[in-house]
Amino acid sequence: MQRQEENRARKTHTVSTNNWHQSVPRFTLFAMSESATRRIVFRVLGVDPAAAGPTGYGIVESDGQNCRMVHYGALKVAEKLRKESAGAALEAVHTLICGLLRDFSPDALAVESIFSALNVKTALRLAEVRGVVLLAAAQHGVTVHSYAPRLIKASVAGYGNADKRHVQVMVRSLLQMSEIPEPADAADALAVALCHMQNKQFRQRFALPAITGNGTSRTVRARENAVYGAKAESSRVQPER
Repeated sequence: MQRQEENRARKTHTVSTNNWHQSVPRFTLFAMSESATRRIVFRVLGVDPAAAGPTGYGIVESDGQNCRMVHYGALKVAEKLRKESAGAALEAVHTLICGLLRDFSPDALAVESIFSALNVKTALRLAEVRGVVLLAAAQHGVTVHSYAPRLIKASVAGYGNADKRHVQVMVRSLLQMSEIPEPADAADALAVALCHMQNKQFRQRFALPAITGNGTSRTVRARENAVYGAKAESSRVQPER
């Protein structure tokens, strides 16, 4: 009897591990004791667009309890190709994003928004890259969510002015990766995906409406401020003596 229970436990562990590493996500079966429980796996493609450097991408999925890295990398277009054709880099980014959407079927795409302090020339180049990312998402019917750089860093590293190395270390820790993700552009993209995961869970917890695009309405911002304010206020309340 004891040997049968050990074999059953060993078999259960094997099924859970194998299904966890499957690349086709929507519904994954996790074996628990003698019955199988169905859980929905949510997958996000994070993109860190760049005006001149590599465009980072990272795919993260979560079952509501744990997040794991699925795929990541960075696309760097050769300078020679950039000079030969003004749209070569944009075409390469579009092809890349379309391929990722087709191969990994994410439920949402999260992208870093344009930093307002950039000069006009850099901001325009970055807007062009973001444009082809949004185009690829629209062509594949995937919803896009934009997040400010400071919000992404604060969500992952706890500090809006965290440097790239700090973000890399925290991404590795949060996703329980065996090594620090390189290059930094890829780690930034994973951070964007993690930011959306946290934002999604926060909105579900406090019953806030989903936000798409670059900004939020005044009503939603007011509700968020009220929630954050209530949390901060509750932490300052001291018991009466």
